[in-house]
Amino acid sequence: MKKINILFDLDGTLIDSTTAILESFEVAYKNMNEKKPNDEDIKAQIGYPLDDMFRSLGVKENRVEEFVYHYKMYYREINQQKTHLLPQAKEALKNASQIANLGVVTTKTSKYSIELLKYLEIYHYFNVFIGRDDVDNPKPHKEPIIKALDKMGNNYTSWMIGDTCLDMISASSANINSIGVTCGYGSLEKLQSCTDIIKNNSFEAVEEILLHISSNK
Repeated sequence: MKKINILFDLDGTLIDSTTAILESFEVAYKNMNEKKPNDEDIKAQIGYPLDDMFRSLGVKENRVEEFVYHYKMYYREINQQKTHLLPQAKEALKNASQIANLGVVTTKTSKYSIELLKYLEIYHYFNVFIGRDDVDNPKPHKEPIIKALDKMGNNYTSWMIGDTCLDMISASSANINSIGVTCGYGSLEKLQSCTDIIKNNSFEAVEEILLHISSNK
């Protein structure tokens, strides 16, 4: 096992599933006979667990489960063809895998996310996958990261790469390094409030880690 761990978020960090997410929200609201919020309000919630997204968008608690159901039924049918890798994401993983153990820490559920990563031909890069259904407390809680590190070797130097403060706060709480990327859903201003290192994408984030390792040899 390599003695460095690098954890990645998914949406906005390695993949762009915006179209799949927005279409699934549209179907959920249509099936529930409710007016869909505007796309920008929905995108502002990406990164949070799905049930919390609906709550934040104003869905009453007693209807959240139904909204989630309709969303998932549609999303699982279209997520593969409506999702693509972000630029240089595969190159980032290839480079990272040469020097580190890699893991995913996401608020997406595991089953269809793993199928998606296999479809996108990047799942084989990862040693560990932690989804929403694998933890009691999702990001920004530290539990998902701690659980991933327990499987990877938590005595190693570890990094979290993500596009929102949810990722950065989770990393800080777990006492690991973090790098924010601006290719996703978190604004530069927000990322600056929760991490010291910000790059354009995951490829540049991995390059920063490689530079850090070289300078500390």
